[in-house]
Amino acid sequence: MKRKLEIAVISDVHLGTYGSHAPELIRYLKSIDPGILILNGDIIDIWQFNKKYFPKSHMLVINTLLKKALNGTKIYYLTGNHDDVLRRFADFTTGSISLRNQLELHLNGKKHLFFHGDVFDASVMYSPWLAKLGGKGYDFLIRINRVINRIRQRFGLANLSFAHQVKARVKKAVKYIQDFEMLAINYGADRGVDTVICGHIHQPSMREVEVRGRKINYLNSGDWLENLTALEYYGGDWHLYRYDDLDFDYLEQNQPVEDVFEPDYQEMEKRMQTNIPQRVIRRLMSQADES
Repeated sequence: MKRKLEIAVISDVHLGTYGSHAPELIRYLKSIDPGILILNGDIIDIWQFNKKYFPKSHMLVINTLLKKALNGTKIYYLTGNHDDVLRRFADFTTGSISLRNQLELHLNGKKHLFFHGDVFDASVMYSPWLAKLGGKGYDFLIRINRVINRIRQRFGLANLSFAHQVKARVKKAVKYIQDFEMLAINYGADRGVDTVICGHIHQPSMREVEVRGRKINYLNSGDWLENLTALEYYGGDWHLYRYDDLDFDYLEQNQPVEDVFEPDYQEMEKRMQTNIPQRVIRRLMSQADES
């Protein structure tokens, strides 16, 4: 049975990269029924988009999102830096799907501001080529990490996250995260909101900070590369969700998600071939290549 949520927030899925945990995300999405689903940036990694690598599981994420929109979930896609090519189409709405750069919602009389957060990243704003190079290196590190974790699992050892350990041990990385969070919090204070919700830095967080005599809640939805986290709003409060295979023991964990949801994939393929002109697909592909 699906869990009813008022709002769910995910970010930094990076579809189209080897590190993306698309199968786990599909299981999570199919387990919830949110009234509003906020995709807070970097859902599709256009920076590293490669026509040769976009497996079924990644397409199934898109299909699952579209089916939720058709079934009444309001979806807001907020642009990030890895999908910044979409910013030229901001304020576009079709059906239950809206494309935005930021989003403000009022919940229980409190103002909530949602945005990806890359505007506070100097490397993205002033050295985009360096940021893109770092993205490729990060994806390569994730791929190596997966291979090593498969070996560790065979010996009954727990998984390791190299990227998480690097961030935790390097002082500059820790300072970068702290600076990012304070910039986001101060930006929220300037906008007069009570809560700011970001992504971008792949660090799930929920904390309250006092700024200029008023309290600001800072939330970060984390990512679906390392942490596999989401933010959920229900019962008048926010909750941080962490994916756990044990939550989905009713599914055959050893069976590829592509096989489990093959009917969904076939339905999506048929719909795309019927409703989306090939010239539109070619145009989107060319824009991704140019970016």
